Amino acid sequence: MESKDMFGKILSKLVNFFNPYIEITFNEFTGQRGMRSEAYKDIQNYLGYNSTRQASRLKGSLVKNGRSLVLGIDDYEEVVDVFEGVQVWWISGKQNTNRRAISIYPVRGQSDDKRYYTLLFHKRHRDLISGPYLNYVLKEGKALKDRNRPEEALYQSGGRLALGRESWESLEARVSPYGPPGTGKSTMIAAIANLLNYDVYDLELTGVENNTDLKMLLMEISSKAVIVIEDIDCSLDLTGQRKKAETDEDSDEEEDEKGKKEGKEKGSKTSKVTLSGLLNFIDGLWSACGGERVIVFTTNHVEKLDQALIRKGRMDKHIELSYCSYEAFKVLAKNYLNVDSHPRFSKISELLGEVNMTPADVAEHLTIKTIMKDAGIRLEGLISALERRKEARLAAIEDKREKKLAAKGAKSSRKRNDRLRKYLNDQ
Repeated sequence: MESKDMFGKILSKLVNFFNPYIEITFNEFTGQRGMRSEAYKDIQNYLGYNSTRQASRLKGSLVKNGRSLVLGIDDYEEVVDVFEGVQVWWISGKQNTNRRAISIYPVRGQSDDKRYYTLLFHKRHRDLISGPYLNYVLKEGKALKDRNRPEEALYQSGGRLALGRESWESLEARVSPYGPPGTGKSTMIAAIANLLNYDVYDLELTGVENNTDLKMLLMEISSKAVIVIEDIDCSLDLTGQRKKAETDEDSDEEEDEKGKKEGKEKGSKTSKVTLSGLLNFIDGLWSACGGERVIVFTTNHVEKLDQALIRKGRMDKHIELSYCSYEAFKVLAKNYLNVDSHPRFSKISELLGEVNMTPADVAEHLTIKTIMKDAGIRLEGLISALERRKEARLAAIEDKREKKLAAKGAKSSRKRNDRLRKYLNDQ
């Protein structure tokens, strides 16, 4: 047995000695955890753009915006590339591993096929190809990916996930914008992505089956991304039993919360994502797999969240987006009505100090179409809406007081009746 091994080593050395070519293989997935190689993706983009005219068999796919077709070379195809007068060969391959061993990091939906690209070139050009040429290929591949990516692309995870290359449909920082519905949390996320020119990944936790799937989703997220988990207080039961939220005066908010609560109960029946798994997602080992990502959580009730989730050091920034203040109203009035001051501003300031209205609701009243484009008419409409809300608030308070007095009176009446029955029974 030892002699056979020795013979094999000698034969391999002889073959390598007389073979004038060098091969470099780039596998699609690297490491035991099955993380997709960034180098493989960049090479795939480069070859798909530069070599499709040579290949006889191609693969077609739509880019994320679904409006343009991207071609790539099929498995087992060979194409030629030239760099500074030196010719190289790229070969796309696929190997079926027929895995029998059970991995501690299973990837559902990922087949046993291992794809790879092999680069073949003469050994006399080792320094040129392994250095400048490969750097050029990777740089061009990244540029092509950004060129084909729509600005502020949105990718979503949801439903029952089939993890792998298509898990997502079309300076790391952690941020938690919080506040009532309609205060601009989602708008702020869009603004962050637009400013940084990052993609947006909307992660629906109720569609993630377990912690392992959550880890695999993280590895599929590209760099330069904003990862969003909206309504974290309602996504999953991650924080234990919580007391029922107090009734809000705004009926729209009550309906909104009710819908989210129903979604939470429905989702938590199938998802087994735990608080520990989510924390690892945020700042554990797995979050260090890539950089240039912003993780954003939104919530309507920050007080409901577990302190382990929002403590300092875990969330780099807490941003409260509250109801519309007078200062915020003046900005909206300038943007929508192009006015810096108006006689009715004082009345609006008074009302905004007494009732709650979201910036979205204020903006809606400032943009109502009227026959005459008069700022005063729209401001009067806003004042009327604020006064109606004030009246409804006062009516709700009075109704609550009357119900409390009625309940107190009924309780006192029951006590009197109980004392009377006891007296009669004793006689």
